[in-house]
Order: sequence, then structure tokens, then C-alpha cells
Amino acid sequence: MFTILPIKGFIDQIDGFFCDGIHAGLKPNGKLDLGFIYSDTPCDVEALFTLNKFQAAPLKHFQKYEKGFKTNFVLINSKNANALTGQSGVDNIDKVFSSLNFKLINPIMSSTGVIGNPLPVDKIVSGANSFDLNSKNGENLSRAIMTTDAYPKTSLYEVKLEDGSSFKIGSVAKGAGMINPNLATMLCFICTDAAIPQEDMKELLEANSHTTFNAISVDGDTSTNDTVLLLANKKSNTYNKEAFKEALRLVMHDMAMLMVADGEGAKKAVAFEVNGALNDQEAEIAAKALSNSLLVKTALFGEDPNFGRIASTIGASRVTCDENTLVISYNDVIVFNKGEICFDKAQEAKASQVLKNDKYRVICDLGIAEGKFTAYGCDLGYKYVEINADYRS
Repeated sequence: MFTILPIKGFIDQIDGFFCDGIHAGLKPNGKLDLGFIYSDTPCDVEALFTLNKFQAAPLKHFQKYEKGFKTNFVLINSKNANALTGQSGVDNIDKVFSSLNFKLINPIMSSTGVIGNPLPVDKIVSGANSFDLNSKNGENLSRAIMTTDAYPKTSLYEVKLEDGSSFKIGSVAKGAGMINPNLATMLCFICTDAAIPQEDMKELLEANSHTTFNAISVDGDTSTNDTVLLLANKKSNTYNKEAFKEALRLVMHDMAMLMVADGEGAKKAVAFEVNGALNDQEAEIAAKALSNSLLVKTALFGEDPNFGRIASTIGASRVTCDENTLVISYNDVIVFNKGEICFDKAQEAKASQVLKNDKYRVICDLGIAEGKFTAYGCDLGYKYVEINADYRS
């Protein structure tokens, strides 16, 4: 038995972890743009990376280390992705780390921002050398890694086991645009003092990513820099695999839902629940088709319960389906029921009212078998175009 309790605060509340964010001159107007995570005990580390074929330099740099390596330091910059920068991008990371005036153990770099620009090494070195590694300022870190994010994204839990021992797990992340299943576009840093064995780390990350980060979509694009890092310094000397897996799922789900809700210009966070599919794989295909569809997203933006777009998208996904077994609902408001259109004025008004909410469910029961999957998405409106038309400025 175990108890998982949410805590207000940041990853700096986890024993042995320190963090902060500063202005290093990467962003204009004095905004925070460079951050770090430091552990006073070397951490085991595991990662999940983007499936984009053009992986950014920080991901290539990470993969130079031997499997099972430990680290004590993560450096994170915004405004510059250090992607499509070739070998010089990797070399620039080594140049940064070799110029820092504190002891590093297999340091990791993570970057987010504009693709195709050389890393501003001098600014990053100058900024990083001003870090106070005894600082515990998770809020500054959460703001320093933001790009088009409207707000910081953090999560923190304490896990108490039956014998009275406990450990903590928390996360800080960024992500609002270029988000699509295949990890999703984001940086996410998960820290824990749990004594998790190295061999469990990748297993549990992958197990939980399928229904969290790999189930969300803002715009159907997958970036070059997507990263999930799990850092474990083991200072609690406490571990329970079942409890850790569930706590990790909660942290990853929190981050994924915050990203969807913060989709660039988004006003609606929507769960697309597909039930009754031939199998779970076909349910996933249909659910992700709905979360990615521009026609569906724009209907959500217009608060238009156009169930025709829902049905058409499912059909276009080419999963096994039949209009005579299909049921479509907005929350508990049924608009199409096994070949019968339930969209009279009264029902349309009820459905329209659901779409005025900030969060709701689009439920599609295919009526074929028992397969199910839930994908998460958001609406798409004018603000998305405005943000991305001016992204490099």
C-alpha cells in the first residue's frame, strides 16, 4: 500500500536538487532564458527523445555518453534550439561545458527555440558562470525555459509507503506549440530522490509515455528537440516500483495536460475518447486522427458541435467502423446514435453549451469490439497563426 500526495512547489523541494533561471541575453527585455538543474549527488539518468529524424545537437551530445552514465548537471537554454547545426552544434556544447567554472559530471544540455541558428556560446558561458549552485528557485527555472508558453508547467508529489518511508518526484516542463504524438514537442525534466534501480527507469518512462506525452496534439508537428529526462539521485533510500510507476504517471499526465491547455492560442482542452473499436490500436489511430484534425480543431474554436467532422475524421482514419453502430457524444450529450441523427435544436443547444467550457470530452463509441484509447488535443484559432507567423522575431 502507498499514498501519493500532491505538493505545492517546485523540484527544488526534492532533497539534493538545486535549480534557478537567469537572464543571459538570449531573450529581449531582460526575460529569463537560461536555467540549470544541479544535484549534489550524481544521478542515474534516462531519457526519451523525439522521433524526428533531424535530432538536435543536445540529443546527439547526450547519446555520446556510455549507457548507464551518471550526471550532476543539466543546462537548459531557450530562444535557440541548436538544431540543424551539424557537428559544430555538438562541438559548441562541449565548448560551453569546458568553459564553466564548476565541477561537472557528464553534463547534459537541453535547448528550445528557433531551429537553424548557431548556439550563442559566449552568452551562455557568461550566464552559466554566474549560477549559484546552492540556489533553490524552481519558479525562475520554470520561466527561463519557456518559449511561447503562456505559463510555467510544474508538478510535485510525495509518495508515502506503508512502512513510513517516503520519496518525492516532481517535474518542470515547457511546451505549447509543435506538439504531436511521437513524444510531443516539449522539454520535460523529472527529478526524484527515490532509490529507483537504473533498469526500471527506461521501462517506466516508456510505459507511461504512451498515454501521456504520446497521446497529446496541438498542431500535428513534432520538433527536433523533444526530450524527457528522468534524474534520480536516490537520496531517500526508498523505492516501491508500483508506487513509483503511478507517481511518475501522475507527473507526466500533469505535464501533458498543461501543454494541451496551453496550446498556442488555445482556449479549449479536449479529450477524444474512442471506445468500442476493433482493438486498442485502431482506437488509438482514430483518437489521434481526431486530436490532429484541423477541421475538428477549428470547429472546437468556433464552439460548433459539428459531429459530421467527427464522423468524417474517424472514417478517414480507415479504422473498422460502421455508421449503424457509431455513437458520438459531447460529454453526455448524444448527437449521433447508431445511424440516427439526434441533432434537433434542443440537442444542438445542449451540445453547443458543452463546447463553451474550457475542458470537455468528445466521446465516440464505434460499437465494434472492446478497443479503447483517449487522445488529448485543443482548438486552433487566429492566435496560433499570429504566434507562429512571427516566431523568429
